[in-house]
Amino acid sequence: MIANPLASPGVRAVLLLAGMLATTAVAAQNVAWISSEKNNVITLVDLAQGKVTATVPTCKRPRHMQLSADRKQLLVACSDSNAADVVDVATRKSVRRIPLGDNPEMFDLSADGRTVFVSNEDDAELSFVDAMNGKPTGQVKVGAEPEGVKVSPDGKTVFVTSEVANMVHVVDVASKTVRKNIAVGKRPRRFAITPDAQELWVTNELGASVSVVSLKDYSVLATIPLQLKGARASDITPIGLVMTRDGRRAYVTMGRANHVAFVDVASRQVTDQVLVGKRPWSLALNADESRLYVVNGLSDDMTVVDTARAKALVSMPVGRVPHTVVLTD
Repeated sequence: MIANPLASPGVRAVLLLAGMLATTAVAAQNVAWISSEKNNVITLVDLAQGKVTATVPTCKRPRHMQLSADRKQLLVACSDSNAADVVDVATRKSVRRIPLGDNPEMFDLSADGRTVFVSNEDDAELSFVDAMNGKPTGQVKVGAEPEGVKVSPDGKTVFVTSEVANMVHVVDVASKTVRKNIAVGKRPRRFAITPDAQELWVTNELGASVSVVSLKDYSVLATIPLQLKGARASDITPIGLVMTRDGRRAYVTMGRANHVAFVDVASRQVTDQVLVGKRPWSLALNADESRLYVVNGLSDDMTVVDTARAKALVSMPVGRVPHTVVLTD
């Protein structure tokens, strides 16, 4: 009789471990991660099934989230914990905390993942934090109530919005100084950079508009008004902003107007508007950009939008006051 090599206890153990690792890897993929400010959890939605499958406990008042460069960890800014929770994507477990100063909301990471650039609203500062040991390595004073943070593609510059000053501050990373202040619309919030690194787009929450800034000379090239039939300008409060990989289209959440605007980047014209939930806030595109996932802060749900047809497909509950959605697909 020929012995079956797979019958060996050692081989079976190796195969079992390999199977468990493969299952864990699959489980980490094709998932939407949504921070819930009032639940202190991250809600997980299986994108294939289209339903909530789990929640991950995290620190207090989780808001902005971002994947590490290798996509193996998720950083979660928790405003009431004054820290970032670092969650292992595969195991869905918190592995450590990074102190981020008082009331952190938005942040971005350096390309090497070693520095967290975080806006501290109460201190009117942009802080530089060592991502490994959590120690601050510098602070830069900016305008009151800073929020949006975006690192330039070359890593030399960080852009920060000041909601009160109605400005974008251009911060030099090497010298830790403000190189320029750019006046934009009223209450600027979030950013996107065009794939060719030529333009910086900024949502203006109380200006019902998007400012387009040249990254060559930091001049304002255009202001794109957002309008909706039957809505007052004060009801249109853009926040979230994401751009397609080819740079042809931008998607903008319209806040209290309960819609997402589709914007043609070249012409700077709104081409479509899709009704979603109440006060759409954050949004993310899936890998093939066929679906747009929009979290709605006042209806406590997430809307899935078909981008080709500009049509909302379904909405699902995702926790109390969802703030940010990140996809691992």
